[in-house]
Amino acid sequence: MAQIAPIATLIGAGTSLYAAAQQAQSQSAQIRQQVANAQAQSQAQAQQVAAQQAADERARQSRLAGTIASARARLAAGGVTPDEGSAAALTAGLESEAAAAKADSDAVFAARLAAGRRSLLNSDGSLTTWLRAGNSFGNALRSLLE
Repeated sequence: MAQIAPIATLIGAGTSLYAAAQQAQSQSAQIRQQVANAQAQSQAQAQQVAAQQAADERARQSRLAGTIASARARLAAGGVTPDEGSAAALTAGLESEAAAAKADSDAVFAARLAAGRRSLLNSDGSLTTWLRAGNSFGNALRSLLE
């Protein structure tokens, strides 16, 4: 009977290793699915943010064109040539403010994209099952040797 105990321990360790391998495969499949879902969600979010940025850009361009046209019309009504002197400086200032607003919008866009990305360093925990299986196998071998 004493000789059966080490064999039973060895069989138990083999079963434990097999179960650990099956669990690792299952975890790996789940992780692949989670990564695929996260990537799809990230792409959808990036598309949504890009569409929002494009709409904001169109609205900014429309406001800028309206503001410049209004300023030029007021200047022309006042007898000032809108393409010279202080009138040209005014329109150039409006255009530079619009460019600064676009740069700010681009920075926000980049930050939103960066915040939506998952880290490549996230652990998946698949190594843990192998370490536990190795530990139980080591215990079984130690039992056999004693």
